Amino acid sequence: MNMGLGLYQEQTLKLVMTPELRQAITILQYSAVDLVSYLQEQANENPVFELQEAVVELAPAKMEKPLPEIDWKEIVGNRATGEYTAGKNESTYNPLDFVTQRSVTLYEHLERQLGYFKSFTQPQRRIALFLIGNLDEKGYLEITLEEASQRLGADLEELEDVLTVLQHFDPAGVAARSLEECLLLQLRHMGKDDDHIVEVITSHLQDLADCRYQRIADKVGCTVQEVQAIADLLRTLNPRPGAAFSQVETRYVIPDVAVEKVGDEYIVLVNDVATPRLKINSFYEKMLSQQKSQEEAKQFIHEKLNAAMWLAKSLEQRRLTLMRVTQAIVDMQRDFFDRGIHYLKPMTQKEIAERVGLHESTISRATSNKYVQTPRGIFELKYFFTSALSTANGEATSSESVKRRIKALIEQEDRKQPLSDQKLAEMLLQEGIEISRRTVAKYREEMLIPSSAKRKRF
Repeated sequence: MNMGLGLYQEQTLKLVMTPELRQAITILQYSAVDLVSYLQEQANENPVFELQEAVVELAPAKMEKPLPEIDWKEIVGNRATGEYTAGKNESTYNPLDFVTQRSVTLYEHLERQLGYFKSFTQPQRRIALFLIGNLDEKGYLEITLEEASQRLGADLEELEDVLTVLQHFDPAGVAARSLEECLLLQLRHMGKDDDHIVEVITSHLQDLADCRYQRIADKVGCTVQEVQAIADLLRTLNPRPGAAFSQVETRYVIPDVAVEKVGDEYIVLVNDVATPRLKINSFYEKMLSQQKSQEEAKQFIHEKLNAAMWLAKSLEQRRLTLMRVTQAIVDMQRDFFDRGIHYLKPMTQKEIAERVGLHESTISRATSNKYVQTPRGIFELKYFFTSALSTANGEATSSESVKRRIKALIEQEDRKQPLSDQKLAEMLLQEGIEISRRTVAKYREEMLIPSSAKRKRF
């Protein structure tokens, strides 16, 4: 066998991840809200095109006909209007423009109440503002009174008096130093702080969280029913009184596609409402037609124009992919749309990929963070991909429908004798659903339903 070094020529086929292809993949996995932010970034980097906000009518899917060839030059470089999408007389109404945002912070809310309290001296008001400034987002006091006394040089007794006043402010339970104190402040505000409740909160709160009612009853000297009534009362209290003033950004869900029933058919509509349309800047358009323009400037404009054309192509490809994938989901889940959640079929991304002729990873990107508006509500596209459980007759049922059936059985149970996981598995087996006790426990925990011991009523 002759081994040696040499030069050989051969042909191979491989997929090269170009910047354009990477951009198309990125756009496909963006949600409607993230896509708007991405287009705004691209518009800032590419001066050739601009973004115009517009509300566009939804285009129904017609999957029985082949997709037409698209003239990207006409879409991006339309000499007449320079617009990517049509419709000059469309409404620009956006309901999100009328959603108010909470602007009052917990500090401002308490400071305003402090202004109505005229009995404080100036030093006491300074202590009150300092304590208010040391409340965390849950409304608890982060600093000890000893530390506050050292920093302010104030008497510890005076700090206690100021804190007592602050603890009577709205919301009830604010300025507490522990969960126990927060609950007791709210109970005192309601006038329900009797001796048994106070003892349960101060000494047996962990046992109460673990539903050890009999153990608490023996130590406190009351009945199990009274302990359970205390637990029911405490569940109505707010352990985070300051959370209502938290400045957490609210994220709104904008459906990327919609499914509407027209007669006996379900029509898929691609939602382009939130997506701004592309428009070629007329200034750069004129520079291309002027012969006096420098070659370097023309080359720059051509490069940016090609980038805009590829962006428009990627947007259109995203729209068509979403339309095809959603239509395939609707076709396979027809019983769900007609009859409800209990008829949701088990379905995998591989099945949809084979149905539409795309790769499984493309289906994953197309359904990631995407929502669909249907006659039965708004769902994430990932919601329709569920695992299969076998039935007694050899058919398959969706895990999501089994979860709903478990929840329904628990809602109908006798609270004095709640159904155990084993009993639930036996009841489902009688309905033809083969499922183990461990799987029932898993689904129950996923739905945040406590165990039978914690659901029991005395």
